[in-house]
Amino acid sequence: MRVLVIGGAGYIGSHAVKGLLEDGNEVVVLDSLYTGHRKAVDKRAKFYQGDIEDKFLVSKILRDEKIDAVMHFAAYSLVPESVKKPLKYYDNNVSGMIALLQAMNDANVKYLVFSSSAATYGIPKSLPITEDSPLDPINPYGETKMMMEKIMHWADKADGVKSVALRYFNVAGASNDGSIGEDHGPETHLIPNILKSAIAGDGNFTIFGDDYDTKDGTNVRDYVQVEDLSDAHILALKHLMKTNKSDVFNLGTAHGYSNLEILEAAKKVTGIDIPYTIGPRRGGDPDSLVADSTKARTILGWQPKHENVEEVIASAWNWHQNHPNGYEDK
Repeated sequence: MRVLVIGGAGYIGSHAVKGLLEDGNEVVVLDSLYTGHRKAVDKRAKFYQGDIEDKFLVSKILRDEKIDAVMHFAAYSLVPESVKKPLKYYDNNVSGMIALLQAMNDANVKYLVFSSSAATYGIPKSLPITEDSPLDPINPYGETKMMMEKIMHWADKADGVKSVALRYFNVAGASNDGSIGEDHGPETHLIPNILKSAIAGDGNFTIFGDDYDTKDGTNVRDYVQVEDLSDAHILALKHLMKTNKSDVFNLGTAHGYSNLEILEAAKKVTGIDIPYTIGPRRGGDPDSLVADSTKARTILGWQPKHENVEEVIASAWNWHQNHPNGYEDK
């Protein structure tokens, strides 16, 4: 199978590229490199630099490379930034999805696996969150992901483009061989910021808010390891092409950890006492997000291999120790 991975130079996309190749597929990557890293792209994949909103380019790649299916990882994904710059998110995320679906129609490519988000749920009425929980996002990022899913739904009805939306919770960790990992600028994610502080020894780590409605006042999240996430994308694509039916799946471990619990786990993994300060809340952050992933486990046969959060942190720690400056080190 020949798969186009859009956003394949990013954190999650690069792991999906690696997983697809190891599963025996041929992979083509399209990435603007606005936030991704060329060095993160597996050398076995063919690479194009360009933007998802360039319909002509995307359609040409789909045709020339005889693509069978698309994986879409090219949405902007920082919650605080989306609150400050909503139009940037609507432009890239929503307009990008429209352009992609138009290009897929033009090239007669009918299968799409989409990187969605638990941010579509907003503040859940009950935990854990199932796929039937109401969608009520509280930030522009989550709302754009919800809109993208709705656009996919109607593109299926009108044009027969079959799709799977994978709503995942907090992604963390790195590849087990240490070759690729998380390198964002700026970095806003909890685990890499803890580990960067551990390496720097600067005491600059901040937890944003300690007055949430949780067991210790800090945000509670469900952490899914990035290689487990990659496995789910491959299973979802195979399921989609076998059934020819669009669907949506949650991806998470069904276990929530508070920010303080993650910090304690990181201290245990690293053997370093990592000091921290409490800062103000960030805009758009729900109190708790924990997944019910029964549907993915049952229908897709997804079995995460790293459900212990210390294992997830250990894989990230291996990457950050060997790449203290990210991909600039290699």
